[in-house]
Amino acid sequence: MPNIRLLGNSKTLIDRYVAELRDVNIQQDRMRFRRNLERIGEICAYEISKILPYNDIDVTTPLGVATMPDLVSEPVLATILRAGLPLHQGLLNYFDRAENAYVSAYRTEHDSTGQFEIKIEYLASPSIDGKTLIISDPMLATGRSLLQAFEAVLTKGTPSHIHVVVAIASQQGLDHLEKALPSNSTIWVAALDQELNDHSYIVPGLGDAGDLAFGTKE
Repeated sequence: MPNIRLLGNSKTLIDRYVAELRDVNIQQDRMRFRRNLERIGEICAYEISKILPYNDIDVTTPLGVATMPDLVSEPVLATILRAGLPLHQGLLNYFDRAENAYVSAYRTEHDSTGQFEIKIEYLASPSIDGKTLIISDPMLATGRSLLQAFEAVLTKGTPSHIHVVVAIASQQGLDHLEKALPSNSTIWVAALDQELNDHSYIVPGLGDAGDLAFGTKE
């Protein structure tokens, strides 16, 4: 079973960033909305970095040689277009030598029963075979979009470990991921909400992260 790390509700700055993401007044500032997602990505990158493998390297300074820990290998950062881009950028700010993967995944229109399908139309990814994979998406509602994006990336190899990074998750989506992901997975969540509405949006959530970050689409 995957390991779950809930970073929010712990009286740290990540709670402030999530609160601002939710706030309907602050949401009017798209740049701040994107920056807050980016900050959450940066915090998650730092937390993930604590459990990655390191080797010691010698670094020459003006006065001698310092032995320092250095990552054994860089992770591959994957995200779902377009909403995932700010969160992905936060991870990339810290893992700045990482390779990157991008997946296009979107919901089709709801039918009269409230059901929808997930469409995958684009994948650009390096090999992930034997590498650490970090896949990010700001909202984990049902979990279906993220899982289908993950399955698309898996066509590029089998990772040694999978990290999933989300800003806000529903309990239903988290439960779904727990059952579906392999045991060598860690799920990082900034905030956890209990409800989904009839259209499978997280309540209280924050709305449509893609639209809030980049503008509405037609």
